Amino acid sequence: MDTDLENLLIYRNYVELTYYSYQITKKFPKTEIYGVESDIKRILNEGLENIILAQKSRDVKERIQYLNKVDCKLKSLKFYVRLSYKSDYITGHNYGAWSRKIASVSNMTGGWLKACLKH
Repeated sequence: MDTDLENLLIYRNYVELTYYSYQITKKFPKTEIYGVESDIKRILNEGLENIILAQKSRDVKERIQYLNKVDCKLKSLKFYVRLSYKSDYITGHNYGAWSRKIASVSNMTGGWLKACLKH
């Protein structure tokens, strides 16, 4: 694996968010395998891809586009986490922990975006 990527804090936190999300979705009803669970996993995978593309991009405008896509994926994920809680697929504790992990990555994305905009 690319050592630059491994050293990127947002990447490590996003991977941790993904691991947590995959563990939590195991609690979902089997009827959601091709519904909410599938959507969550797709969003996570696309977000990770955009982080990798942003890290590899040398063009600031392109990097900003990838980071905006990551931000959109995180906002979509927040919706699905809320939906999962309201549908009683996860507990309040899971909801809080999952939301905090998303917020952490979201804050890092915002910081990276601000740094790009300064250039």
